[in-house]
Amino acid sequence: MSFRPLKLTNKILAISAAAACALAMGASGAVAAPPPAPGASFPGAVPSWALPANSQGATAADVTVEAEIYLPLKDPKGAVDLAATVSNPHSKSYQKSLSPSRWISRFSPSKDDYAAVVSFLKDRGMTITGTPESRLYVVFRGAVSVLNNAFKTQLNNYDLHGTTLVGPAIAPSLPASIASKVAGISVDQGSLMTRPDYMRPGDGLPVTPQLRGATPKAETAACSNYWGQNTTAIPQAYGKTTAPTFICGYTPKQIQSAYGKDAVAAAMPGNSGQHGHAPDGRGQTVAIIDAYASPTMLSDINNYSASYGLPQMNSRSYRQIVPSPDEFQDQALCQFPSGWQPEQAVDVASVHGTAPGANILYVGGFNCGGGLDLAMSKILDHKLATIVSNSYGNEGETLSANAVAGEVNIQLQAAGEGIGLYFSSGDSGDESINLGYTAPDFPASSPWVTAVGGTSLAVNRNGSYKFETGWGGILDRIADGAYTAPLPGDVYGGGAGGGMSAIFAQPEYQKGAVPSSLAKGMRVVPDISSLADPYTGYVIGISPINDDTTLTTDPYTTETYGGTSLACPLTAGQMAVAQQLSGQTLGFANPVIYAVNKASSKVFQDVVPLRQQPALAYTSARSGNQYLVSMDMDSSLFTAKGYDDVTGVGSMSYRFALAISQWNRPCRHGGWC
Repeated sequence: MSFRPLKLTNKILAISAAAACALAMGASGAVAAPPPAPGASFPGAVPSWALPANSQGATAADVTVEAEIYLPLKDPKGAVDLAATVSNPHSKSYQKSLSPSRWISRFSPSKDDYAAVVSFLKDRGMTITGTPESRLYVVFRGAVSVLNNAFKTQLNNYDLHGTTLVGPAIAPSLPASIASKVAGISVDQGSLMTRPDYMRPGDGLPVTPQLRGATPKAETAACSNYWGQNTTAIPQAYGKTTAPTFICGYTPKQIQSAYGKDAVAAAMPGNSGQHGHAPDGRGQTVAIIDAYASPTMLSDINNYSASYGLPQMNSRSYRQIVPSPDEFQDQALCQFPSGWQPEQAVDVASVHGTAPGANILYVGGFNCGGGLDLAMSKILDHKLATIVSNSYGNEGETLSANAVAGEVNIQLQAAGEGIGLYFSSGDSGDESINLGYTAPDFPASSPWVTAVGGTSLAVNRNGSYKFETGWGGILDRIADGAYTAPLPGDVYGGGAGGGMSAIFAQPEYQKGAVPSSLAKGMRVVPDISSLADPYTGYVIGISPINDDTTLTTDPYTTETYGGTSLACPLTAGQMAVAQQLSGQTLGFANPVIYAVNKASSKVFQDVVPLRQQPALAYTSARSGNQYLVSMDMDSSLFTAKGYDDVTGVGSMSYRFALAISQWNRPCRHGGWC
């Protein structure tokens, strides 16, 4: 993959001003788009990529497409106000969230309106595949001929980066009697481009054999168990002729140690372990959402736990709510169960590794579109957890305005109920390499979720923290004793997503914290960060699926992974420890994160450029080629003192748990100080 932005054959435009304006935004974030006038069309249902230049013609009439209808909240402003006040530590209403039943009663559309919409869809030949108790949306499927007729639209095939997606060429519309009950429509396959944000060392590198005459010796660049354990000779770079080798994969014990778990334990009353203060997340439940489900997850995590000194999990500490394999849908567009299985393995191993005492609830979607929405609603509608880790995202903010507004309503429900949603920021930097323009990824760009960026982490031999830098790697191949391109190289090795949103106004909690040069009055991603670099990655256990039809697997093995898919659950696990030690449910945590960072600059590790350019040597196990990985080079995103658009306010550590346990105390005027 080239580091420089690709020239796309069919350039995908940024979200148009009209689509962006379809989201009405308040001072604290986004309010769902209001419904159109009765009988009017829904122009916000047309995604930015559904352009005549990308059209491949009409979609075959018998093709089945997933769609969603979003219903309006009863009181959109009230939902925003509630979400903001219960999350604001300086508010008298802080942590006074609503139960799911009270939130649904107060803000969800009426049962009659919902029944009318469902009846309309059924009467016109749709198959209903999901009706959440919140009644915020309906997930359904229908043949293209049926969808065209019901919504008075024309569904075409469109080319998106070489993938064919179905989308509307004409804005869909509804009869006046139904349109008045509907806030938005999604009849395109854009949501099925949702992808897990994991990476392995070497992902994206050419798999062609090494150059003739190049004789790299893999043993001279063997991976290291800690920073600098092994070094290897390199052609001169950044004033050096040797470089440390890439990390084999940090263990849970190393991550706990580097991020300060032992120091926090020693600082707790009773010198840890006493009075239930061991910082392990006990008493908390972290939910994880992905598509599909690994057939071997419980046995895999227990094999992993036995190898790395973690407690075994059972049917009480690890639970699943998953569809049966015969319910899996849209597998080709969603990259199949085998494409999502590593994500689940990374998520579970990361949460268990950082919060060994916490319970884990895995909820799988039947696909990577509406199935993920329904998985989220299963958690929110019964408040099955107060921390939800979501290591996936879209490519930029290219969902239709209607779909974005529908997602925001779900996020408002979470915040109003005191549930924190954590989303990975993405693995393609500012997305210019994929889109041709800069953009953060949604849902991470929403002001109602905590966006988790990425770092590269160096751990000392004794497990102590050495340094962190922003995750962004550029690789330069070494052959015949020289680099094949001028330093830093010509192969982009991934980097933390981030940057300025084009559709969300700056939330209150970022004002004064994010430099105006980055924000320009808009939401900026990320909020916080953790280890994501696959070349300083994390070891996981997995029995890889070898057949997506039968879901048979290969034997259990350990592999090294990174990506903001790793950073997100590492952060979620540490948030579980923070809730355990503070005795408080933090809910939507961004206001607290920014407030704590303002109160003390030592809670989060400020990730800044290093004086000496960091680099690692990497040998590809697939090709035998050797590379120099230059670090902290993330597209147009840069680390800096204070807030930056690669790592947010800094990297998460267990110090946050200690700070919250001491900082979250009642103020005389109400709220918390």
